[in-house]
Amino acid sequence: MNDGGPPSRSAAPPPARFDFAQAPLLVIWETTRSCALACAHCRADADLTRDPRELSTRQGFSLIDQVAEMGTPILILSGGDPLVREDLEALTRHAKERGLRVGTIPAATPALTRKRLAALKAAGLDQVAFSLDAATAAEHDAFRRAPGAYARVMQGVRWAQDLGLPVQINTCLGAWNIATFDAIVALVGGLPIAFWEVFFLIPVGRGAAMGGLAPEEFEQVFARLRQLSLEADFVVKLTEAQHFRRFVMQTEASVGPDAAARIERTVARPASVRAGLSLPPRAVNAGDGFLFVDHLGGICPSGFLPQVRGNLRTERLAHVYREDPLFVSLRDHARLGGKCGRCEYRQVCGGSRARAWATTGDHLAEDPACAYVPRAAAH
Repeated sequence: MNDGGPPSRSAAPPPARFDFAQAPLLVIWETTRSCALACAHCRADADLTRDPRELSTRQGFSLIDQVAEMGTPILILSGGDPLVREDLEALTRHAKERGLRVGTIPAATPALTRKRLAALKAAGLDQVAFSLDAATAAEHDAFRRAPGAYARVMQGVRWAQDLGLPVQINTCLGAWNIATFDAIVALVGGLPIAFWEVFFLIPVGRGAAMGGLAPEEFEQVFARLRQLSLEADFVVKLTEAQHFRRFVMQTEASVGPDAAARIERTVARPASVRAGLSLPPRAVNAGDGFLFVDHLGGICPSGFLPQVRGNLRTERLAHVYREDPLFVSLRDHARLGGKCGRCEYRQVCGGSRARAWATTGDHLAEDPACAYVPRAAAH
């Protein structure tokens, strides 16, 4: 998350490093699974009903308290469609009182109104995210399986701008839209946004039937997004593409010997400065800088690695994150298998653990989306 201003290019002294062994950089709470959309890639089944077992407001307050006490700075109130929760403003207000940066990701449905965005802004919301997955209304609406979704996103962006609420655009990238990626870049680049998060498909849920990018396509997209990150007035963030760090370090190595130091200036330093955080020493990954709580209180490494390792109703977030064997193994890059385990970049990258799990059933297997051949395997 950020403060909505232009990304800083100055060489501000970085704050203290963030320790992923003690707390995740961000927590996403799936406040509900109820949603009027049936998006083609979603990990969940479409469901308009509210599950009576969802965490209550009081339980949500407890979750927020535990996130703050753990030392995590960022909380995302996700869904489903979080707007179906009438207590979303109260949850946001409580999180702000605990010193957290708070974002939410509303669905582009008739529930998205200027009045609701204004109420969330008044409650202290730091940023709102909208999904935009194609360059045209017809393509986006077809992907979201909801006529009018594109128009609602654009209206939501305008409302947020009027309200002074920073906007993030989320784009899911895969085989179905890679051919129009340049057009998507042009569209997003023309919007008044603070962040663009490009999510690289993980084949779970309904997304299992859809194709992701080939390793070579990842490399091509990395080159385009790296250049954009140096030019744009918004922050470019990649999700489930941990090997972007390897790509940047390789690129930087070609123009000087201090690649490891300069990664902080080329991967995400503007985002780090704006959020008041230094770039972590390794990529955020499932259970390694990231924690997900599902709508029933289940504690998981990620929504895309949905192995429930405890429940908020009976266990503490910090204990599960720090002590659970699965979480601990996800942070131990020495245990990685395949070429990820042999790779000289494994400590800063680690590969997508969610993609490894989704494609092989082994969360420590190599990430099949990486084109790089480690030196150890090349000799």
